[in-house]
Amino acid sequence: MKIEDIDLSATEFWGQPLNYREEAFDLLRTQDPYRYFEIPEEITEMFPQKGFHSLVRHSDVAEASRRSEDFCSGQGATSVVDLKGIELFGEDMNSFFGSMISMDDPRHQKLRKIVSSGFTPRRLAAIEDSVQRIAEEIIQKIGKQGECDFVLDVASRLPLLVICEMMGVPESQVDLVFEKSNVILGAGDDEYLPEGQDVLGAIMGAAFELTALMNDMLEERQDNPQDDLTSALLHAEVDGERLTTMEIASFFILLLVAGNETTRNALSWGMHLLTEHPDQKTALWNDFEVLAPKAAEEIVRWSSPVIYMRRTATRDGLRIGDHEFSEGDKVALYYWAANRDPQVFEDPHRFNIFREAKEHFGYGAPGPHFCLGAHLARREITVMLREIGRSIPDIHATAPPDRLLSNFINGIKHLPCSYNFIS
Repeated sequence: MKIEDIDLSATEFWGQPLNYREEAFDLLRTQDPYRYFEIPEEITEMFPQKGFHSLVRHSDVAEASRRSEDFCSGQGATSVVDLKGIELFGEDMNSFFGSMISMDDPRHQKLRKIVSSGFTPRRLAAIEDSVQRIAEEIIQKIGKQGECDFVLDVASRLPLLVICEMMGVPESQVDLVFEKSNVILGAGDDEYLPEGQDVLGAIMGAAFELTALMNDMLEERQDNPQDDLTSALLHAEVDGERLTTMEIASFFILLLVAGNETTRNALSWGMHLLTEHPDQKTALWNDFEVLAPKAAEEIVRWSSPVIYMRRTATRDGLRIGDHEFSEGDKVALYYWAANRDPQVFEDPHRFNIFREAKEHFGYGAPGPHFCLGAHLARREITVMLREIGRSIPDIHATAPPDRLLSNFINGIKHLPCSYNFIS
């Protein structure tokens, strides 16, 4: 491979085998760690904009993430394609997908405080209880089948049902939430792109439907609050300020993206990896309480479900390493590459549940935007692994993972599995 062959902006790159991706990022890390990529012409012809620089070293990703005043989140989007200014159906896309991750302090900090105030100790305890109950119900439901699609029947169900129960989404709307969240994150993949729609139109259509659902829930709870996070967010107040209905709807979409996809894909990749490394699976089941925390971190490090987040240089003359950035320059923080940096992780491409992988960026890098739901994701992964080990310990994938075609989410769409159920 030559460095000129690498194009991180090309959809085709993200459909290559993972070892190709590993080789490409290894090459960038050593030869051109700040390489510039143009946005594809099919986008820039409609929405003119600059390309982006890739950050692929662990230290550089950490530095840009910590220096939020120099490399901000609020100028355009956290995607390499600017959403601000792109209107569909008369609405700015950033208003739907911005939420807190596309804001800077002090506004970001204030909204984060309001959201955090909704997670009272009692509500957190209830959420943890629901994770355990839902995980048990999922495994019991599939148990006697002897086979399943692990992504659809297990990995995707747990975070989705936890989020929907936490927010108070009616059971009749859970499938809608699942379908629309798939479109938002997977519209670049033909399986999730509705027939006859372009990618941007499909994403905005899905966002409209989820926003309409949340608006209906908020209207209902205005006069009749329930014991759920939607009601808590509607009435939460910090320094005399409340969230708007649009901010709550955007947070709901953020929850579905960040809270659903990380756990879903970490669990899916985890099942593939444990199938590929049966000795590690046996060791995990035999010493679960000791190895589970390490296994959960290693699965998230290796899989890196969120591939990158984008930041924007706020002024001229900013430096990271030996590279100088100008105001408005986009930088893509490739967590996937940082989590395979040999300067931090020994033999980084190897899956190893015995390693101490605490410095990984699977939940984002240090700074004001570190994942608010990291604790919940860790609990979901650990609880589900425990239930699998108890009831279907011989589970194994019977085919390679059917990967999502995406430059943003390192996802799996399908993973057929076989097992024997221990009731």
